[in-house]
Amino acid sequence: MQVNDFFEDRYLLFRWRCNLALVNKIALAFGMACLTGLVAQIKIFLPWTPVPITGQTFVVLLIAVFLGKWWGGISQAMYVLLGMAGIPWFAGWSGGCGALIGPRGGYIIGFVLAALFIGYLTDKYPQTRRFLPLLGLMLFANFVLIHLPGLLQLGLWSYMVQGASPTLLELFWMGSLPFIAGDVIKVVSAAAVAKTMLPKF
Repeated sequence: MQVNDFFEDRYLLFRWRCNLALVNKIALAFGMACLTGLVAQIKIFLPWTPVPITGQTFVVLLIAVFLGKWWGGISQAMYVLLGMAGIPWFAGWSGGCGALIGPRGGYIIGFVLAALFIGYLTDKYPQTRRFLPLLGLMLFANFVLIHLPGLLQLGLWSYMVQGASPTLLELFWMGSLPFIAGDVIKVVSAAAVAKTMLPKF
């Protein structure tokens, strides 16, 4: 009986967020943007890269699952646009356009792409709500939709600062390799939590 209640409760939760009035959906998306900004302050800097390790990937993926298609991406777009407008919720309590043209800017833009991708597919296709499909989608979102724009922006920033473009190996060493193990842990954890959250029908 308790198992059936759990399955029913998570269905009701997602039906509730789908049926919210527009103003409430905007408020919920803003709340998730605030959560993204809060988690951005949990960071670890490594000596050989200007990009810190944060817990944002884990949170962004779960926000995408919870808010669903469009609204997960909208919450991250709010995070980006309001941060550019001056709200100091990027890593290190920073804000403004400078954060987007800095070494971390591409990863922040990637959050929007990843949230749109995950939110759309998990809302539209119930077969993606099991652990292995979720894991595959989240790995793609993390290492392609977040890391790729992150590496492109990091390369551009390095060129502007140093006057020379890093090699692909140097770029990979600075912007991707140090984060692989941690990102895999975060993605596996997010997929496990999302599987539990998502209704299967």
